[in-house]
Amino acid sequence: MEQIAFSFEPARKTYSVSELNAAISSLLGREFGDVWVTGEISGTRLAASGHYYFTLKEQDAQLRCVCFRSTARYLKFKPQDGVAVIARGRIDVYEVRGEYQLLVEHLEPQGRGALQFAFEQLKAKLAAEGLFEAARKRPIPKFPSRIGIVTSLAGAVIQDMLNILSRRFPGLHIRIYPAQVQGEGSVEEVCRGIEYFSNSGWPDVLIVARGGGSLEDLWTFNEEAVARAIAACSVPVISAIGHETDVTIADFVADLRAPTPSAAAELVVVQREHVFERIDGCVSKLRQALRYRLAEAARQLHLRGIERASSLLHRRIGRALQRIDELDYILRNTVRAVIDARRARLRDLDARLTALDLRLRFARTRRRLEIAESAAAQAIRSRLDAGRGRLEGLTAQLNQLSPLRVLERGYAIVQDESKRIVKDPAEVPPGSALEIRLARGRLRARSE
Repeated sequence: MEQIAFSFEPARKTYSVSELNAAISSLLGREFGDVWVTGEISGTRLAASGHYYFTLKEQDAQLRCVCFRSTARYLKFKPQDGVAVIARGRIDVYEVRGEYQLLVEHLEPQGRGALQFAFEQLKAKLAAEGLFEAARKRPIPKFPSRIGIVTSLAGAVIQDMLNILSRRFPGLHIRIYPAQVQGEGSVEEVCRGIEYFSNSGWPDVLIVARGGGSLEDLWTFNEEAVARAIAACSVPVISAIGHETDVTIADFVADLRAPTPSAAAELVVVQREHVFERIDGCVSKLRQALRYRLAEAARQLHLRGIERASSLLHRRIGRALQRIDELDYILRNTVRAVIDARRARLRDLDARLTALDLRLRFARTRRRLEIAESAAAQAIRSRLDAGRGRLEGLTAQLNQLSPLRVLERGYAIVQDESKRIVKDPAEVPPGSALEIRLARGRLRARSE
């Protein structure tokens, strides 16, 4: 009769490590797909990939976090150690190490606005790099003829600026790079406009302008990319953002800040009428000065007499030309005599050199010297080898007899106050000063 085996134990399911991590990741993703976590940032690290790695901690707990590059670029402020924040994201498992972590999608500081914190953070960073230093600010040209403008074509800002520029100085060359100045994509468009004028080098001065608005509306000009584009621009930049009370990072980096776009148009050029008035004033002063100098010259010329001055001038010129002729004749004769003497001397030396023909004598002498030098060198090497052998033998004998070899084996030499070597304790009375010489160094002692 067959026996039927019954098992009351639950069926065993075996996971691989990767399967278990995947199951835990799926479970955590469902339960914690959108969570808000508060804590203090610690251990911030920016990888070469552009990802931020940091830890949210409190007194007795911590949570690993990662903010990928695609998300970090849209954060209003970047993670920084010691800042208390509120982070939003989802829980995920990093299966390679079996650790769970928070994938951060939004980050804001606790107790203060994220935009204001980001503004102060970027301002401190750029100031430390020296981008706000007055020494790097370039002067704005006084009379620019080509003006570039980066702004939006929508709204009244560009129209006001064009009206003011055409009224103050008609005939200026103006190029406008239309750019979105608010919202998604505005940072890239403003940067492209600045880089366009910088690379072309066409304008004498560049104006970056926008109308007024809230901090959020003006945030494009608080982005690091826009600030660095202004700093790297090859032509002077005027920042004309918002109203007089609005301050942006672009204002600090630009070569000149204008309170408003309209004020920028007034600052960049002077009124043509004023220029004409100054020119007329200068022309009037120049004419007056010329009239005075001509009158003074005529008076002096009349006093000295034109005919007498002309006669004296011609006489002096004639004498100078005569003296030049004499000096030219003397110089030519002197040079000719020197050249003839040098030629005769050269012929004499050439004849003597040909008669002596020292090349064969030099060759024989050089051969004898080479033979003598070779023999002398061989003799010296032999004597040096023999002397070196004797020296090595004597050195070996001296080392064998040296008392230092004995000291190297742990022995010592004891001397009394008179530098005599002590061989018997009876030779020194108690309390006598002794000197003990070791293999390396000396000791002072006293007998007992």
